[in-house]
Amino acid sequence: MGSQKKTPGTISEKIMSRHCGRPCRAGETVVCRVDAAMATDGSAPMAIDYFHDMGGKTIADPRNLVFALDHYAPPDSPATVTLQDRIRDFSKQHGNVTYEIGAGIGHQLMIERGHVRPGMLVVGADSHAVQYGAANAFATGIGSSDLAAVMLTGKLWFRVPESICVTLTGKLGAGIDSKDIALEINRVLDPLDAGYRALEFTGPGARALTFEERLLLANMSTDAGAKAGVFEADEKTAMYLGISEDEMETVSADLDAVYAKTLEIDLDTLKPKLARPPVGGAAAEIVDLGCDEGTVVNMVYLGTCTGGRKSDLENALRILQAGGGKAPDVQLLVTPASDRVYGDMASNGLLAEFLKFGALMMTPGCGSCCGTCGAIPGDDKVVISAANRNFTGRMGNPKARVYLASPEACAAAAVEGRITDPRKFLS
Repeated sequence: MGSQKKTPGTISEKIMSRHCGRPCRAGETVVCRVDAAMATDGSAPMAIDYFHDMGGKTIADPRNLVFALDHYAPPDSPATVTLQDRIRDFSKQHGNVTYEIGAGIGHQLMIERGHVRPGMLVVGADSHAVQYGAANAFATGIGSSDLAAVMLTGKLWFRVPESICVTLTGKLGAGIDSKDIALEINRVLDPLDAGYRALEFTGPGARALTFEERLLLANMSTDAGAKAGVFEADEKTAMYLGISEDEMETVSADLDAVYAKTLEIDLDTLKPKLARPPVGGAAAEIVDLGCDEGTVVNMVYLGTCTGGRKSDLENALRILQAGGGKAPDVQLLVTPASDRVYGDMASNGLLAEFLKFGALMMTPGCGSCCGTCGAIPGDDKVVISAANRNFTGRMGNPKARVYLASPEACAAAAVEGRITDPRKFLS
């Protein structure tokens, strides 16, 4: 009898095949072993409730369950403190990992603290858990009830997603950021096309990106409507994760893998982008920054899981230094993604420089991004933010107008008090 022909697979299909114990392809429903799971103080309390409702007594693998107190850091009310105490008490009883207030954003901690490795299948009770795909993992956001099932069994069911091949060519120019790539993808990719599909980033432009730039693109895959965003692993992956290349169980797509759609982005021609404040419940319109250049800005926000890493803050500071600091009427907020980022800022002089320019430093964590802690913009104030979402009310005040842009563009707006092309400071 002749040997059966192997069916080619995408990165997502191959990782899911490893974790369900048999070859599987897009469209199939499978039950997979989960390598790691994360919940925040915004989702863990409900997952704990579901866990108890399901009769849960023990966690399948406490070492692989991570809770991060990041959405309310510091807490905004006595009720929030009570919820965070429930998380602490649960962790003491069951022995899972919990990161305290001030440690940072759960998504950053999952990467920084070694919870994600190439080839893993990882879930998070937060939609931006897709970020871990930068490490050559299949990662996706789930609900609190699904997380409870993982806590109980160590497994979860999935429909294997189709993949969209996103080929990046060229390289980023000065003042152009991976945020601009993400916004461009969100501009040209129909959410109906991206729905329940994985974005698989490839091409010379993808390989040229730093690991932190890949983290941003994977993170914002969900904002394009995708189920996941994945990269191949290389020496940059190993270096950032603090492991050797020999330790990585990397997964690559087969040359003849089948994709639902292809998309090509030329980084050489990319311009700075903006996501405008949404109007009347519609999705935010994404435009070239030049379309809104000159718009007066009241608050600038540097931080979150898309704009609070070391390289993001270094790039923003470079613009501030070139421009001689921020405009006097602009409130500049800086929220490091983790305590390690904060410590690096203190040791290498970034912290002192930001303070010199009048920045308000916030506790490492989600900060003002989702409006649950940190500074809130006033009525009718205009904000430009390095975050990933700006739906109405996202930063805690539905009467504020929030633009999204790269850390460089945010810093340029801080310098001039209005939306400004950051490239003018890097000529």
